[in-house]
Amino acid sequence: MKIRLLAIAALLCSASLTSNAQETLPAATPPAGPGAAAAPAEKLDARHWSYAIGIDMGKSFAANSLPLDLDSLIAGLRDGLSAKAPQYSPEVCAQALQQLATQQMSSMQEKDKQFLVTNAKAQGVQTTPSGLQYKVISKGKGEGASPTKADTVTVHYRGKLINGEVFDESYGRGEPTSFGVGQVIPGWTEGLQLMKVGDKFEFVIPAELGYGARGAGEVIPPNATLIFEVELLGVKGK
Repeated sequence: MKIRLLAIAALLCSASLTSNAQETLPAATPPAGPGAAAAPAEKLDARHWSYAIGIDMGKSFAANSLPLDLDSLIAGLRDGLSAKAPQYSPEVCAQALQQLATQQMSSMQEKDKQFLVTNAKAQGVQTTPSGLQYKVISKGKGEGASPTKADTVTVHYRGKLINGEVFDESYGRGEPTSFGVGQVIPGWTEGLQLMKVGDKFEFVIPAELGYGARGAGEVIPPNATLIFEVELLGVKGK
Protein backbone atom coordinates (compact mmCIF):
# COMPACT_ATOMS: atom_id res chain seq x y z
CA MET A 1 0.00 0.00 0.00
CA LYS A 2 1.34 3.39 -0.86
CA ILE A 3 2.03 5.68 2.03
CA ARG A 4 0.71 9.20 1.65
CA LEU A 5 1.15 12.24 3.82
CA LEU A 6 -2.17 14.07 4.05
CA ALA A 7 -0.88 17.38 2.74
CA ILE A 8 0.77 15.73 -0.25
CA ALA A 9 -2.28 13.58 -0.96
CA ALA A 10 -4.53 16.61 -0.97
CA LEU A 11 -2.30 18.37 -3.50
CA LEU A 12 -1.86 15.35 -5.75
CA CYS A 13 -5.57 14.57 -5.77
CA SER A 14 -6.21 18.04 -7.17
CA ALA A 15 -3.61 17.61 -9.90
CA SER A 16 -3.72 13.91 -10.82
CA LEU A 17 -4.95 10.55 -9.88
CA THR A 18 -1.75 8.61 -9.61
CA SER A 19 -2.26 8.24 -5.88
CA ASN A 20 -5.33 6.09 -6.67
CA ALA A 21 -3.37 3.37 -8.50
CA GLN A 22 -3.34 -0.04 -6.84
CA GLU A 23 -0.19 -2.07 -6.32
CA THR A 24 0.44 -5.77 -5.73
CA LEU A 25 3.20 -7.17 -3.60
CA PRO A 26 5.83 -9.28 -5.36
CA ALA A 27 5.76 -13.00 -4.69
CA ALA A 28 8.22 -14.31 -2.16
CA THR A 29 11.36 -15.85 -3.67
CA PRO A 30 11.49 -19.60 -2.91
CA PRO A 31 14.62 -21.23 -1.45
CA ALA A 32 17.31 -22.22 -3.95
CA GLY A 33 16.53 -25.93 -3.61
CA PRO A 34 15.19 -28.68 -1.36
CA GLY A 35 16.38 -28.21 2.18
CA ALA A 36 17.98 -24.84 1.46
CA ALA A 37 17.86 -22.46 4.42
CA ALA A 38 16.10 -19.15 3.97
CA ALA A 39 18.33 -16.08 4.15
CA PRO A 40 18.09 -14.32 7.51
CA ALA A 41 15.71 -11.39 7.40
CA GLU A 42 17.34 -7.99 7.68
CA LYS A 43 16.44 -6.14 10.86
CA LEU A 44 14.20 -3.27 9.89
CA ASP A 45 14.37 0.14 11.50
CA ALA A 46 13.58 3.81 10.83
CA ARG A 47 16.10 3.93 7.97
CA HIS A 48 14.05 1.46 5.96
CA TRP A 49 10.57 2.91 6.40
CA SER A 50 11.92 6.45 6.05
CA TYR A 51 13.53 5.50 2.77
CA ALA A 52 10.36 3.70 1.64
CA ILE A 53 8.31 6.83 2.30
CA GLY A 54 10.85 8.95 0.43
CA ILE A 55 10.90 6.62 -2.57
CA ASP A 56 7.11 6.58 -2.71
CA MET A 57 6.90 10.36 -2.52
CA GLY A 58 9.58 10.72 -5.17
CA LYS A 59 7.76 8.41 -7.58
CA SER A 60 4.53 10.34 -7.09
CA PHE A 61 6.25 13.67 -7.68
CA ALA A 62 8.01 12.31 -10.78
CA ALA A 63 4.79 10.84 -12.19
CA ASN A 64 3.13 14.23 -11.86
CA SER A 65 6.13 16.13 -13.27
CA LEU A 66 6.07 18.47 -10.30
CA PRO A 67 8.62 21.32 -10.59
CA LEU A 68 10.22 20.89 -7.19
CA ASP A 69 13.24 22.47 -5.53
CA LEU A 70 14.73 19.49 -3.68
CA ASP A 71 16.62 21.56 -1.11
CA SER A 72 13.47 23.45 -0.17
CA LEU A 73 11.47 20.22 0.01
CA ILE A 74 13.98 18.70 2.43
CA ALA A 75 14.08 21.92 4.45
CA GLY A 76 10.30 21.85 4.75
CA LEU A 77 10.35 18.24 5.94
CA ARG A 78 13.00 19.00 8.53
CA ASP A 79 11.18 22.09 9.82
CA GLY A 80 7.90 20.20 9.98
CA LEU A 81 9.39 17.24 11.84
CA SER A 82 11.19 19.47 14.35
CA ALA A 83 8.20 21.81 14.80
CA LYS A 84 10.45 24.67 13.77
CA ALA A 85 8.89 27.98 12.73
CA PRO A 86 8.17 27.86 8.98
CA GLN A 87 10.30 29.94 6.62
CA TYR A 88 7.14 31.20 4.91
CA SER A 89 3.81 32.27 6.34
CA PRO A 90 0.77 29.96 6.12
CA GLU A 91 -0.77 32.41 3.63
CA VAL A 92 2.27 32.21 1.32
CA CYS A 93 2.33 28.41 1.56
CA ALA A 94 -1.39 28.16 0.75
CA GLN A 95 -1.02 30.53 -2.21
CA ALA A 96 1.99 28.60 -3.50
CA LEU A 97 0.14 25.27 -3.35
CA GLN A 98 -2.84 26.78 -5.13
CA GLN A 99 -0.57 28.17 -7.84
CA LEU A 100 1.05 24.77 -8.30
CA ALA A 101 -2.33 23.04 -8.53
CA THR A 102 -3.46 25.57 -11.15
CA GLN A 103 -0.28 25.07 -13.18
CA GLN A 104 -0.63 21.30 -13.04
CA MET A 105 -4.27 21.44 -14.10
CA SER A 106 -3.41 23.72 -17.02
CA SER A 107 -0.61 21.37 -18.08
CA MET A 108 -2.93 18.35 -17.94
CA GLN A 109 -5.56 20.10 -20.04
CA GLU A 110 -2.98 21.03 -22.67
CA LYS A 111 -1.77 17.42 -22.85
CA ASP A 112 -5.36 16.23 -23.30
CA LYS A 113 -5.93 18.70 -26.13
CA GLN A 114 -2.76 17.60 -27.90
CA PHE A 115 -3.74 13.95 -27.45
CA LEU A 116 -7.10 14.57 -29.13
CA VAL A 117 -5.45 16.35 -32.06
CA THR A 118 -2.94 13.54 -32.55
CA ASN A 119 -5.42 10.71 -32.06
CA ALA A 120 -7.82 12.21 -34.61
CA LYS A 121 -5.15 11.63 -37.27
CA ALA A 122 -4.50 8.01 -36.29
CA GLN A 123 -5.38 5.24 -38.71
CA GLY A 124 -8.97 4.05 -38.44
CA VAL A 125 -10.12 6.85 -36.11
CA GLN A 126 -13.31 8.70 -37.00
CA THR A 127 -14.60 11.88 -35.37
CA THR A 128 -18.27 12.74 -35.05
CA PRO A 129 -19.64 16.31 -35.17
CA SER A 130 -19.86 16.34 -31.35
CA GLY A 131 -16.12 15.61 -31.04
CA LEU A 132 -16.38 11.93 -30.09
CA GLN A 133 -13.52 9.92 -31.58
CA TYR A 134 -14.03 6.22 -32.22
CA LYS A 135 -12.25 3.33 -33.87
CA VAL A 136 -13.57 -0.10 -34.80
CA ILE A 137 -11.41 -2.72 -33.11
CA SER A 138 -13.42 -5.66 -34.41
CA LYS A 139 -16.84 -6.19 -35.98
CA GLY A 140 -19.47 -8.72 -34.98
CA LYS A 141 -21.85 -10.43 -37.38
CA GLY A 142 -23.66 -7.15 -38.00
CA GLU A 143 -27.00 -8.63 -36.99
CA GLY A 144 -29.78 -6.67 -35.34
CA ALA A 145 -30.32 -2.96 -34.94
CA SER A 146 -28.04 -0.57 -33.10
CA PRO A 147 -29.24 0.34 -29.59
CA THR A 148 -31.21 3.51 -28.96
CA LYS A 149 -31.38 5.76 -25.92
CA ALA A 150 -34.39 3.82 -24.71
CA ASP A 151 -32.54 0.48 -24.72
CA THR A 152 -30.56 -1.33 -22.08
CA VAL A 153 -27.20 -2.76 -23.11
CA THR A 154 -24.81 -5.32 -21.72
CA VAL A 155 -21.13 -4.54 -22.29
CA HIS A 156 -17.61 -5.38 -21.33
CA TYR A 157 -15.38 -2.32 -21.06
CA ARG A 158 -12.08 -0.89 -19.90
CA GLY A 159 -11.63 2.81 -19.14
CA LYS A 160 -8.32 4.63 -18.88
CA LEU A 161 -6.78 8.07 -18.96
CA ILE A 162 -4.47 9.27 -21.74
CA ASN A 163 -1.45 8.25 -19.61
CA GLY A 164 -2.65 4.64 -19.85
CA GLU A 165 -3.83 4.34 -16.26
CA VAL A 166 -6.93 2.15 -15.99
CA PHE A 167 -9.53 3.67 -13.67
CA ASP A 168 -12.38 1.22 -14.17
CA GLU A 169 -13.14 -1.98 -16.07
CA SER A 170 -15.58 -4.84 -16.19
CA TYR A 171 -12.94 -7.21 -17.56
CA GLY A 172 -11.04 -7.06 -14.29
CA ARG A 173 -14.21 -7.92 -12.35
CA GLY A 174 -14.79 -10.92 -14.59
CA GLU A 175 -18.37 -10.09 -15.55
CA PRO A 176 -20.08 -7.64 -17.93
CA THR A 177 -22.34 -4.81 -16.81
CA SER A 178 -25.75 -3.58 -17.96
CA PHE A 179 -27.23 -0.08 -18.01
CA GLY A 180 -29.53 2.22 -19.96
CA VAL A 181 -27.97 3.83 -23.02
CA GLY A 182 -29.40 7.19 -22.00
CA GLN A 183 -28.19 6.93 -18.43
CA VAL A 184 -24.46 7.30 -19.00
CA ILE A 185 -22.10 10.10 -20.05
CA PRO A 186 -22.86 11.65 -23.48
CA GLY A 187 -19.81 10.09 -25.14
CA TRP A 188 -21.03 6.60 -24.23
CA THR A 189 -24.63 7.35 -25.23
CA GLU A 190 -23.52 8.52 -28.66
CA GLY A 191 -20.90 5.84 -29.22
CA LEU A 192 -23.10 2.89 -28.26
CA GLN A 193 -25.65 3.89 -30.89
CA LEU A 194 -22.96 3.43 -33.55
CA MET A 195 -22.44 -0.22 -32.59
CA LYS A 196 -24.14 -3.55 -33.18
CA VAL A 197 -24.02 -6.62 -30.95
CA GLY A 198 -20.62 -8.28 -31.23
CA ASP A 199 -18.79 -5.07 -32.16
CA LYS A 200 -15.77 -3.89 -30.21
CA PHE A 201 -14.94 -0.18 -30.42
CA GLU A 202 -12.52 2.24 -28.86
CA PHE A 203 -14.04 5.54 -27.76
CA VAL A 204 -11.89 8.59 -27.07
CA ILE A 205 -14.18 10.93 -25.20
CA PRO A 206 -13.29 14.61 -24.73
CA ALA A 207 -14.11 16.13 -21.35
CA GLU A 208 -17.25 17.91 -22.55
CA LEU A 209 -18.73 14.52 -23.50
CA GLY A 210 -17.47 12.94 -20.28
CA TYR A 211 -17.37 14.30 -16.74
CA GLY A 212 -16.42 17.85 -17.70
CA ALA A 213 -14.94 20.30 -15.22
CA ARG A 214 -16.32 18.44 -12.22
CA GLY A 215 -14.45 15.19 -12.84
CA ALA A 216 -15.50 12.10 -10.91
CA GLY A 217 -14.27 12.13 -7.31
CA GLU A 218 -10.63 11.13 -6.93
CA VAL A 219 -10.80 8.72 -9.87
CA ILE A 220 -11.21 11.02 -12.87
CA PRO A 221 -9.69 14.51 -12.67
CA PRO A 222 -11.49 17.60 -13.99
CA ASN A 223 -11.48 18.14 -17.76
CA ALA A 224 -10.04 14.68 -18.44
CA THR A 225 -10.09 12.98 -21.82
CA LEU A 226 -11.21 9.37 -21.41
CA ILE A 227 -10.38 6.28 -23.46
CA PHE A 228 -12.77 3.34 -23.39
CA GLU A 229 -12.53 -0.07 -24.98
CA VAL A 230 -16.17 -1.21 -25.32
CA GLU A 231 -17.55 -4.58 -26.40
CA LEU A 232 -21.33 -4.66 -27.00
CA LEU A 233 -22.63 -8.03 -25.84
CA GLY A 234 -26.38 -7.54 -25.90
CA VAL A 235 -29.27 -5.12 -26.33
CA LYS A 236 -32.61 -5.25 -24.53
CA GLY A 237 -35.43 -3.02 -25.72
CA LYS A 238 -37.36 -0.64 -23.53
